[in-house]
Order: sequence, then C-alpha cells, then structure tokens
Amino acid sequence: MVSTPTNVRNYFKLDLVLARSCIILRQVFKSRYYLFTGGQVWSDSAKCGGSYFVNIIGKNKKFNLTTVQKTLVCNGDTNEWDLTTLMTLLMNTDRPKTLDTAQIQQLDNEDQLWFQLREIRNTLAHHPSKNIDNNEFYQFWSKLVAILVAFGDAPEELDKLKSDSIFEQCTQSIKESNVREILRLNSLGTQAHREQKFSDAITLFTKSATITDVSNHDRAIVYSNLSASRLALYEQQFDSSNVFNNEDPTDQRYHALRDAKQARMLSPTSWQGHFRVGKAYSALSEHERAINSFERALALDPNNKKIQEALDDSRQVQCRQSRNEHLDPKCQPITIPEHLNEMKQKFGTDPQQIRAVHKLLEKVDSSMANVIKGHKYEHGDIDIKQDYEQAAKYFAKAANQGNAEGLFNLARLTDRGLGVKKDPHFATKLLEQAAAQSPQHPKCNLPNIGIAESEHSLGLRYAEGVFVPKNFSLAAQWYQRAVDHGNAESANNLAIMYLNGSGVEKNLQKAKELFELSARRGDPKAMMNLAEHLLEVNDLEMAKIWFNRACEAGNLYAQTQRNDFELVLNQKQQLFGNYQFHASNKMQEVRSFPDRTTPINLANNLNNDSNVYDLNTLNEYAQRGSLTAEKMCNALRHFHVALHILTQSESLTKEQETIFIHEFARCCRIEHTVAKIPNTKMEENIKNIIDRVFQRCCCDSDPMNLQLDEDVRVCYVVLHIDSPKLNRQFLDSCKEKYPKSVFFLEFSAAMNVRLGQFEATLKDIYVGLEIDSNYYELLFIKAILFIATGK
Repeated sequence: MVSTPTNVRNYFKLDLVLARSCIILRQVFKSRYYLFTGGQVWSDSAKCGGSYFVNIIGKNKKFNLTTVQKTLVCNGDTNEWDLTTLMTLLMNTDRPKTLDTAQIQQLDNEDQLWFQLREIRNTLAHHPSKNIDNNEFYQFWSKLVAILVAFGDAPEELDKLKSDSIFEQCTQSIKESNVREILRLNSLGTQAHREQKFSDAITLFTKSATITDVSNHDRAIVYSNLSASRLALYEQQFDSSNVFNNEDPTDQRYHALRDAKQARMLSPTSWQGHFRVGKAYSALSEHERAINSFERALALDPNNKKIQEALDDSRQVQCRQSRNEHLDPKCQPITIPEHLNEMKQKFGTDPQQIRAVHKLLEKVDSSMANVIKGHKYEHGDIDIKQDYEQAAKYFAKAANQGNAEGLFNLARLTDRGLGVKKDPHFATKLLEQAAAQSPQHPKCNLPNIGIAESEHSLGLRYAEGVFVPKNFSLAAQWYQRAVDHGNAESANNLAIMYLNGSGVEKNLQKAKELFELSARRGDPKAMMNLAEHLLEVNDLEMAKIWFNRACEAGNLYAQTQRNDFELVLNQKQQLFGNYQFHASNKMQEVRSFPDRTTPINLANNLNNDSNVYDLNTLNEYAQRGSLTAEKMCNALRHFHVALHILTQSESLTKEQETIFIHEFARCCRIEHTVAKIPNTKMEENIKNIIDRVFQRCCCDSDPMNLQLDEDVRVCYVVLHIDSPKLNRQFLDSCKEKYPKSVFFLEFSAAMNVRLGQFEATLKDIYVGLEIDSNYYELLFIKAILFIATGK
C-alpha cells in the first residue's frame, strides 16, 4: 500500500470504518427484532431468515430488495448482509404500536444516526475515482466517528483505523510448516483450476482455507482463488444446460460471493478481493454493485487491464438493462424463416420473393452475398445451423470489401464477443469506419444499410460513457446524423436528450417532434415515450392512441404498465372532462389568471434582484423561436392546470390532489420562477394540500407512489424557498431518498449559498454535475459562488 496515493488510502480508510459500522448495525437489527417480536431472538439461521422474509418482508410493500438481497435474507446469516441490506431492513420494518415513549425516542435517535451513515455510504459508494483528498477525508472521518461513538463504539479503536499502519502486514502468529502447506495446497488448486477440474480445485482451496497460523495475505489469496473456481464451476455447469434458480442459496455464485468478501476482509487494500466480489456480483446480474467493486479494485491497481475490461463489461450490461433492451422485441433472437414470416404478417411481403431478391443481390454484389450469408449463420436458416463464428467470418469478408453493413454487423459481434474475440475498442473503430461512408449505397439509389445503425451505436457509446469518455454533446451529434439518415431509435434517444437538456439545450417542442418522428418510423419505445409525454401535457386523446399503438407494436413495458397508465388517464379525463390543454390554446388558458407574475427565483435569492415577466412578451418571443420563453410558457401551462384544479372545488378529492401536485411539480421542474401564487389564501391552501399528500406518501407503502412522493417534495421545496435553514434540512432527506435528482441538488446548493455553507454548496454542485455535466443552473450557482469567494 506504500505506493498507493494518499487520496486512495483515504478512501479505503473510510471504507474500513463503514465496514465496522456493519457490525454495529447487525446488533441494532437483532435488538429491534427482539423488541418488535416480543422477545424472540434472531438465530442467524435459514429458519429465522425464511420466517422473517415471509411474515415481515412479504407483507410489507415498502421493501425493495434485489434478488441477491432476498436470497441472503432468507438464508438468515446476518454476517452475510452488507450495509445496504441492513439499512433497507431497518428503514422499512414497521414498528409495533405497543412501544413506550422512551423506546420510540431511542429508535428515533438511532434512525437519525444511520440515516446520516447511509448518506455518507452512498456518497462514497458512488464516488467513481475513489480519490478522497485530505479535507474531504477529515470531514467524512469526523462524521463517521461521531456516528459510531454514538452507537457505542470505542473512540480509541476507531483512531487505530486512521493510521497508515493498518495497511501494513500485521504481526501474526506464523507457523512455517503451515505456510508451506497452504502454499502447497494453493499451488495444487491453481493447477486443477488451469486443467478445468474446478470441483477438485474447490476441494483443495477449501482445505487450505482451514489452515491457521498463516498470514491474512496468504489466506486472502486462497479465498480469492476459491471464489474464482466456484464461478468457473457455475459457468461450466451452466454451459452444460444445468441452469440454476437465481434464488437458490446453494448456487455456486453465492458461495463465490461469500468467499470473495472473505478475501476482501482479510486483505482490504489488495485489488484481488474487490475484483472477485465484482465478478461474483456480475455473475449474479447485480451490475451496480459489481461496478462499485471493480472501481475499488481499479483504484488500487489503475493499470490493470483485466479490471478495466470487467468494469467496462458491467457498465455495458447495466446500460442495456437500464434502457430495457431485454424487453425490446427487436433484440430477441429469431431465425431467418421466423423473421420472413413476421414481415409477411406485418407488411404482406412474400418470403420467397425476398429470398429471390437476396439471390439476385448475391450475383450483383459479392460483398452483399457475404452479408446475407453472415445473417443466415448468425440467426439460423432452413438449411443453415446457427453459428456465430461463421457469421463473423462472412461479416469480416464484407467489411474487408468496404461494405458498411458488414462493418456494422462485425462491430456488433465483436462488441459482445460472439464468434470472435471480444474487443469493444476495435468494435468502436469498425463503427467509425462504417459511419464515415456515404449514406447512399454506391451501386444503387438506396440508403446504405449500416451507416445510420453505426451512427446510432456511436451515439449510445458516448451517451453512456462505455468504452469511450462520456460526452452528451458528441452523443447528440451522432444521434442527429443517424436521424438524418432515417434511424428511428436515434430520434427517440435524441428526444429524451432534448427533454432533459442533456448535451443540448432543453427544448420540449423539439423533444415532442422527435418522439413523433421516431414513433411514426416504427420505434415501440418512442410510441410509449410519446404517450407518456402527451399524458404529461394533458393531450389525453393522442396519449391514449399512442399508448395503444405501443402495446400493439410489442412494447412489453407498455403492456405491463397498461393498468397504471389507464388509471392516470381516466383520472385526468374525469377531472377535466372535455377540457383539453393543447399547445394551440395554452396562452389563452394562462391569460385567465393575472397576466404578470413576480417569480420565486433562485437567482433572485442569490443576488437580491427581481424580475417581472409579461406573458404577452413571453409569448411573442416564444413565437420568434426563443427557447427560454417557450420553456417558461410551458411551465406556465402546467401551473395554470394546477390552479385550474384548485379553483374547481372547495375540497379536493385524493385523486384531484394527486394531479394538482403532479402539475405543480412539473411547473417547478421546468421553470419554478413562474410559480407565483395569486394570493395568501390560495398559498395556505396549497401548503395544506402538500402536507396532506406528504403524510399520505409517508403512510402508504405502495411503491407506485414513489413519483408522487418525489413530486410533493419538489412542491414543498419551492414553496419554502424563503426558509433556507428549514429547506436545507428537508433537502438532506430528499437527496438521501433520490440521490440521482439534480433538482434537489440544485436547490440544496442554492440554500447552502444563502447560509454561507460554501463547501457544502460545492459538494452539491459536483455531485449534480457528475449526473448531468450540462445542468446550467448548477453551473450558474458555481459561477456565483466563485465570484462571491474570489476564486
């Protein structure tokens, strides 16, 4: 560890303290279990875990555990539960109503402590570089020590973790004969692993793990190797069609995870343990946790290509999962005959005619002949067995002939290691070669297949930052090129970027146009996105039409969301009747309220200036193409809908309150400066609605209400903008619950500026810009902060 930079050592010192907090929280969990169950003792057994899962977790919708967490909880051994699992259980377990005042107070105090602990853990876990400078280190350290001491830990024991000596080989009782034996068994196990005799390797490593009086470093190597052999055995058996149940605790992957964590505990500053934990999580499809472990390993060995490749792989899979690629019908494996029959059903094309065209193309263009053969081998045909290696061979031939479609398909297979060695960087080069060609086919007046597809793939790469540096602006450029060349998926993705203002200036009208373009080009995801966008802006008739089209087009996500979508749609239809809010009459709607608004403005609170917006002027500038004016008009439209709901009745139903909160929050997110409440009575009414809805969210365990909970928090923050101290405390809980919400980070930064908490402001800014580097509101606050502090 001597060669490891100080900033990295700082990170791992804090990580050791967090690991120590796990021991404390396990005792807190067991104490609460004893208290909540009337004196039952937790026994760290499968019987106890299974009963808890069925009777506590199974009857409480608030729990949101991953498959791995569920399995480990059912297993019952609290020593295998990590900090995230323990905090989830503590946070969501309901208290009995028989507790006395002193017990409630103690539980409340404990909750405050581990809430703070969770915030620190989340900050460190999502720290991509794992570099903590000395100033940050001492801030985190003092907070962590205060929390652990409050839980009863000994300050002098915690101080020992602050020294660099903890990374040195500790003095242990070493028996030379035992060292020789563990090295001998480890060598035999390694040889068995090389020979793919994984069961034998596991037996040898397991035997060596029982040897005492050896160094922790030697034992860590054994456990690391044991974990690797268990995963290799799982993959070997999986390849033999012995598919395991993901929730089976006897699955070798869970044993591999346990052994990897043991290796990490024995040698926390060696990259191997963290790497093995990452590999086990990756095998269990827990890629967010895998990424965290790989990032730790890479911090300890920055030039290790094996770690970087594993990290890139997990990031790639996580990105595919996040965009629901597994639900996309186009991404499902399908044979050539099945594809031709599908085209016949959709477009009425004759499969034999298409095959005849293929034969003609093969005679006219040898590169196209190779592409067609490549497709047949990739998917399988009547007389051809599916074979990725042969597919890659023919695509490579076409690529060498300069065929864009061949280049794209070879890149696709190379990216995933199908039939060829996996090489994402070479795949990127192939995509760039394809994208550099003419969009028109050189031999016929048709689009050059492979061009738009390659441009779209490059856009994905830069948007997700996998295998290339993340660059939203460059991603938007590639998407735009692909859109210009007819790609539907790029139009959908570019629409999302305009919707969020990522890499481009936020433009809701442009987003809608792109969603429509993509949907009309046949992208099922765009159909669903367009339906949700139209529902947001209350164009209910068209929202219903596009939602139904998304379902008919095979969008599995839309099909699973039918009940929820139709519930919101029906609620809005009942609320508004035939009163539709189309773009054409949005300014007329807004004019029914006072035509001048004095905005609540973050910038105003920073520089004590004030502005008055004239709606006629705004509309005029919007018509001329001003994006800022259009943005403010759109916010006003949502604000007007909210006020319209408020004025329809003295007492709103729960459904009306829900829609009011949603519309008001939409206004605040788009441009909170227009949210001027007409009078004090209405402002008091709004505050009461916010309080009721917030209480409803706190009491309701339905996970479907998470969006409502986030919306009502947005409303609360904006309405209490003139109470920075109160707001900052509330925002801490918001950031904790919604760590990816840049809105809460923006307001927290603004409140901290007003309170003179400049270091906290910078932290909010950097965390927010890590999520969205182009979030101009945070860049503006950063500039003001630097001016104010003379930096």
